[in-house]
Amino acid sequence: MDTTQTCHGRQTVLNGYTVSIPYAANHLLMDLIEQVLVAAGVNTCMSRSSGNAIASLTTSPSNPNPTSKDAIDNSIAVMPAETPTKSLDWLNKAVVNKPIHSALECTVQQVEEVKIVIKIFPIFACTIMLNCCLAQLSTFSVQQADTMDTKLGSLKVPPASLPVFPVVFIMMLAPVYDHLIIPFARKLTKSEMGITHLQRIGIGLVLSIIAMAVAALVEIKRKRVAANSGLVDKLPITFFWIAFQYLFLGSADLFTLAGLLEFFFTEAPAGMRSLAMSLSWASLAMGYYLSSVIVSIVNNVTGNSKNRPWLSGTNINHHHLERFYWLLCVLSVLNFLHYLFWATRYKYSTRVKN
Repeated sequence: MDTTQTCHGRQTVLNGYTVSIPYAANHLLMDLIEQVLVAAGVNTCMSRSSGNAIASLTTSPSNPNPTSKDAIDNSIAVMPAETPTKSLDWLNKAVVNKPIHSALECTVQQVEEVKIVIKIFPIFACTIMLNCCLAQLSTFSVQQADTMDTKLGSLKVPPASLPVFPVVFIMMLAPVYDHLIIPFARKLTKSEMGITHLQRIGIGLVLSIIAMAVAALVEIKRKRVAANSGLVDKLPITFFWIAFQYLFLGSADLFTLAGLLEFFFTEAPAGMRSLAMSLSWASLAMGYYLSSVIVSIVNNVTGNSKNRPWLSGTNINHHHLERFYWLLCVLSVLNFLHYLFWATRYKYSTRVKN
């Protein structure tokens, strides 16, 4: 077996076939989920039809054979000695002794692994709104800074370079997070983890709510300065006011991304941990797409013959960006409540319990 490293990942030659390890792992994962879901659905339908057949045979007087019930019982798939857990019990029907096809044969371990992945998905979905808020850092926040004073002494900072702020904040906060916050939390909670993975994600979501509220307040201040200055292109207000929302969103990204990756790596089975980074990038992409969808919906709803859309026009001073930020703040609150619904019901696996 020869192993080579390529730009697409690690490749292994096995029995004359070249296999890409990351891609193969993700492909096998999707095949496993599909196999368990299909097996559970097929076996559910088969058990219902078998149950109807048993009912008709036991009520019919034309079948006096006393051994027919035993024959039917032998044809019905039964659970093996090792039984799955009771959570998501509708998937337990995927585990049968005699499936109708060998491709639908599933073990208890496979079913339990799929259950874990399904339980993880709602947590992953709750991070999409956070990434939707992060999308504003490279769009409207840059437009805001373009109307503000971007001079830093004799240096003029390009507005398009402002998204470097969250990166700088994360670099500054990461050591504080690891060497101060986590040790203090360990002493406070008297547990090895200090802050659980779900608590870290929740803190990040709360910080994103604060960030959107701060962004709305900063925009109100910026527009007030614009009104007092006659809506000029360059306003007498420093761009450092924008840094506050970058600070909170950078902190939110630090807590949520770290918590999300640790949550995936500790909860997901060993063969499914390649899914962790894939889901984090998928959440980022879906968050940016959701931002575009929300902007389009807002412009379509608010635009009519009497009023112009909130986010339309070449001059951002005429926009109602503060209302849009308040809308994102409200949506983030709803998303946090949705997160609490799933997080409070989630039970950690036994290997990560304190």
